Amino acid sequence: MRLAVIGAGPVGLALALYAARLWPQAQVTVFDARPAERDVAGDPRTLALSLGSVQLLQRLEVWPADDAQAILQVHVSQAPPTLTGVPLRPELTIRAADEAVPQLGAVLRYGQIVAPMQRAWEAECAAAPQRCRFRLGSPVAAVKPVAGGVEIDAGIAEPFDLAVIAEGGVFADQAKKGLTHDYRQTAWVGSVTLSALAEPGTAFERFTRHGPVALLPLKAGPADAPGERRAALVWCVPSDDDPVEPLSDTQRRSVLATLLPQAAGTLREVGPLKRFPLGLNAERTLVSGRQVRIGNAAQTLHPVAGQGLNLGLRDAFVLVQSLREAGDLDAALRRVEWSRAPDRWSMIAATDFLARSFTWQWPGLAAVRGLGLATLQTLPPVKSALARQMMFGRR
Repeated sequence: MRLAVIGAGPVGLALALYAARLWPQAQVTVFDARPAERDVAGDPRTLALSLGSVQLLQRLEVWPADDAQAILQVHVSQAPPTLTGVPLRPELTIRAADEAVPQLGAVLRYGQIVAPMQRAWEAECAAAPQRCRFRLGSPVAAVKPVAGGVEIDAGIAEPFDLAVIAEGGVFADQAKKGLTHDYRQTAWVGSVTLSALAEPGTAFERFTRHGPVALLPLKAGPADAPGERRAALVWCVPSDDDPVEPLSDTQRRSVLATLLPQAAGTLREVGPLKRFPLGLNAERTLVSGRQVRIGNAAQTLHPVAGQGLNLGLRDAFVLVQSLREAGDLDAALRRVEWSRAPDRWSMIAATDFLARSFTWQWPGLAAVRGLGLATLQTLPPVKSALARQMMFGRR
């Protein structure tokens, strides 16, 4: 079985490692355009992983526990206006302790997770060079269907039984897939420093009239001042009338401070921010002949639920488990398509609904959203079911 994995990000490397260890009959080649000399360890992008994803990477023995900040609780709230005369607070709190798990998930930098995964794959290649190969600096120009498989053009044409495309990118740079929608929203991404008011390991999501604002707790470092903590920021606003772009750094800090819930603490500093257009871009099917798309190559989602990477890792693990037990490759691929559909489409639908709701101008919509959060808080079984789906996906 000759398997080509296109993309050496966390999803592609997770698939390659899992296939190499679980499926000894497979010959796995990983392609990526990234130059071999580029050090990925310093990549500062922030990733949020669910507990299920943490457990999957622990199984692969690549989980960087010392670098990861555990998420112990998630606080979701609605900024004013809220319904008057309703004796419920427009907020929802999910705690790991209530779900009898050690953590809900974890936060760490992109480089902190990809670097150990890349080292692990390089070790696999060194230990079994006939079975595992790493083609860094080899951009794939084309994937061509041929009889019984595919042909990969990465400078030279090579035949494979199956190609898994795990090279996603961001919404603005992607070609349109089967299902696409531009939310006309921008995510401003960076880091902030706050007073240490909230409990350690608390993630915040605040629904505002412009869009969601999320704070993800970061691991404390030696340079952090006593009584302060850092968090990754995702601040979503309309693109057509962007309220963040014209502001100075001081003004951004002042505006953001009015949006955050009191429980988050006092905002001390806002670091440099980068912006990314947001949209939905999803394939209608994962499988096309002997090509399979997973992760952002299959579905790029709005970050409102922080589930894009987690969905991609589940794609990778289910694919390997299904293929290694298969006698008929094409039948196995059809089963993968069906088995991933409930988890995949429920997450696409949920994030799409929430993202679109911030563009609707219906009177009282924000207040109704707040009432929904408050109602969930009073229904522990429903809240627990939601927490389980966020941690492990739809099973």
